[in-house]
Amino acid sequence: MTTTTLAVLVPLLPFLGALAGLLLGRTAPGFVRPLAVLPTLASLALAATVAWRQGGGQAVDAATELTPTGSVPIELALHIDGFAALTAVLVTVVAGCVQTYSTGYLRDDPRYPSYAALVSLFTSAMLLVVYSGDLMVLLVGWEVMGICSYFLVGHYWETPEARAASLKAFLVTKLGDVPFLIGLFAVATEAGSFRITRILGAVANGGIEHPTLIALLLLAGVAGKSAQFPLHTWLPDAMAGPTPVSALIHAATMVAAGVYFIARLLPLFEASQAAMVVLAVMAAVTMAGSALAALAQDDIKRVLAYSTIGQLGYMTGALAVADRGAAVFHLLSHGAFKALLFLAAGVIIHAAGTNSLAAMSRMGHLRDRVPDAYWTMTVALLALAAIPPFSGFFSKEAVLGAAEHVVTGHTGHAPAAAGWIVLLAGLVTALLTATYAMRLWLLAFRGYGTEAPDHGRQPLTMTTVLWVLAVPSLALGGFAFRVLPDWFDGHDLAPTLTTSVLGTGVALVGGIITYATWRHTTAHAAARVPLGAVAAHPEGDAGLVEAEAIATHEPAYGDIAYVPDPSDPGRLLLGPLHRHAAAGFHLDAVYTALFVRPVRAGASLVRFLDREVVETYVRGAGTLPRWLGAAVRRAQTGNLQTYVSALLAGTVVLAVAAVLVATGA
Repeated sequence: MTTTTLAVLVPLLPFLGALAGLLLGRTAPGFVRPLAVLPTLASLALAATVAWRQGGGQAVDAATELTPTGSVPIELALHIDGFAALTAVLVTVVAGCVQTYSTGYLRDDPRYPSYAALVSLFTSAMLLVVYSGDLMVLLVGWEVMGICSYFLVGHYWETPEARAASLKAFLVTKLGDVPFLIGLFAVATEAGSFRITRILGAVANGGIEHPTLIALLLLAGVAGKSAQFPLHTWLPDAMAGPTPVSALIHAATMVAAGVYFIARLLPLFEASQAAMVVLAVMAAVTMAGSALAALAQDDIKRVLAYSTIGQLGYMTGALAVADRGAAVFHLLSHGAFKALLFLAAGVIIHAAGTNSLAAMSRMGHLRDRVPDAYWTMTVALLALAAIPPFSGFFSKEAVLGAAEHVVTGHTGHAPAAAGWIVLLAGLVTALLTATYAMRLWLLAFRGYGTEAPDHGRQPLTMTTVLWVLAVPSLALGGFAFRVLPDWFDGHDLAPTLTTSVLGTGVALVGGIITYATWRHTTAHAAARVPLGAVAAHPEGDAGLVEAEAIATHEPAYGDIAYVPDPSDPGRLLLGPLHRHAAAGFHLDAVYTALFVRPVRAGASLVRFLDREVVETYVRGAGTLPRWLGAAVRRAQTGNLQTYVSALLAGTVVLAVAAVLVATGA
């Protein structure tokens, strides 16, 4: 088969698997798991074949017009270059791991058939975004992912947290999609086409008259889809969905789509220095703010969620300094270790019976209950903290190196201000990332107290996937930085000496400080009682009260878990900032005050006007004739004498009136 045919089959197979799974889910449940896993693995094989054939050479382009649409045609187009080929491999690898893992994780879930079908559809939509060469076709995949995320985040729809989280994710991303859609039509109008190659040709020829406006409109959609400030607040709450869904969303779909979109159209953004600076500021605020928030979270999945936001900030930072090779390199590296982090977290949550780090820190020998998750998550956390030689080190250093090149004037594709912003924010975030990664590892695996419950070994499908993902988390970076320039733009991705020393140095400092703080807090933990426990039972024994507080703790989504851990180094490191960081710096409260309350007040006003004003006129239009009819009806008594008397009275009145008129009175 030709490369084009293989590329068409890559997104088509998961789509067909989703349809078959939905149709056979009730009538033939035995086919559901094969229909979830096998099409995805087949798609992986085809995506790898497409990547091997493409080989970083000339892009594969193919198109056919869908329907006549006037002066701006819409075409079913493929554009497969090195970026698209490797990103598709990442998507299918992670999706295959998630589907395999889910067969064990959700083996007793009655809604598994619909879940598996939605995951397959989610995968197909992302692959459509990756391979698409037409922005309208890309938009289809973009929006289908939004719908799938709504249903998958709300998988446990019986809980109010899941329902609220799914609705919030849908609405916040749609808020960004409105200007995004306007931007798509604007750029197509100026370029005369939705084809990506023609748009980039128009940019190169100076055919785009309003690049700043278009870039900012498109950035709004990217901020919503890729959870960048200020539209990032939906992602931590989306942890209400099943853990494998979180792995898929955070590692290879949904949030990766926005970064990939900018990488596709980067020359359009480079045409506006203002847009590049805005992108740099957005990336800097996102990565630093999310790292601080991650350091204060109690829910292990929320820590990883804020971690994703920060790592996406690194990717948008690389794009802000006009190096899409570094951005996609970090996208590939991050996809491997972030999927591993979430899937390992699922095993840990299953073993501990909670996703509260405060609770895990009171469990002894939890790491002995889940040795596979312990070792693989350690690898993934080292990659996240960018410690050499793990993959995250090489991809993060590619980002910092790109920023350094802009600062030193080695490239003129981005303003120097953007370079300084990304470089400084990236170094600060490197320190904070290592800090919260070490905190998570210590609280989850170095707890002391009651023995962790023994739930037996996890299914082989779950633990095998962890080791599969551990391989690229460990080895991908050292191999990829030498090979990827041939697949991308040819820019060098090797770590530079200055940023490598600075980045690794601050990461080691963050880890060492966190460990020292943890040792200090654990030494004094016996004398400290959780505030929540004291408030609940101030007269009780401190140890028993603390145990009760932990036992009754339910991790909260979208709220703060008020079960202080006396051994949590994050509280001491953040100090007074901890309370605000745990609440995501109260951005939800700000949005509630700025948007939710005014909208609700407006709705109440409309309801009042409709009920008290509009309905009054409507009711009055019917009430007045009814009253007049009632008055006339009273005269219809059926008594002849009454009728004659009324006739005579009327005659007298008319006669008197006629006389008065005749006499001129």
